[in-house]
Amino acid sequence: MYRPRAFVEDDVAVLRDFICKRAFATVAVEIEGRIHFAYTPVVLDGDGFGRVRFHLAKANPVCAAADGATLNFSFLGDDAYVSPDWYDTPGRVPTWNYTAVEASGTARKLARDELRQLLVDISADQEMRLLPKEPWRIEKLDPAKLEGLLEAIDGFEVVLDSLEGKFKLSQNVGEADKNGAIAGLEGRTDARSLAIARAMKLTR
Repeated sequence: MYRPRAFVEDDVAVLRDFICKRAFATVAVEIEGRIHFAYTPVVLDGDGFGRVRFHLAKANPVCAAADGATLNFSFLGDDAYVSPDWYDTPGRVPTWNYTAVEASGTARKLARDELRQLLVDISADQEMRLLPKEPWRIEKLDPAKLEGLLEAIDGFEVVLDSLEGKFKLSQNVGEADKNGAIAGLEGRTDARSLAIARAMKLTR
């Protein structure tokens, strides 16, 4: 991705935390000269950049092409429009603040038992975020229904060989302008604007 110096984020711990919290990816792969996209929940584990595990419907063309292919992942965080009227400095132009992480690596198709474990791990990760609700577990599924599900999907593991982030949060403007943008975003009621305002405060 295009990353002007002010917006570069390469702290692996920060990037891994971003992926774990987002836990949903756009996956891109080239098929016969064209880029195809898929969308999927992911689990990130392993050391270093880590490994991403995910599943796709077998009917998805990306699924058929994934095994052994180089896959690219995009994880988009929050985003918000920034009005130049919020700046202290006159003459500035509108912009958009956002956070994003990209990664890539070669995919390996999971064996049947690994695919089942992936489903367990995805649901366990998300159910933990719903506590104190009693977590849903895969054992609640009728065995025949689970077998049908496992027949309809394929799982993949990608050991990441690249991982980079872009956190565009007004690092390229002065403190007064940044404070004005934060105040403007906080004056809005949508969750994305408020999230970007919070992220901007952390870049001080």
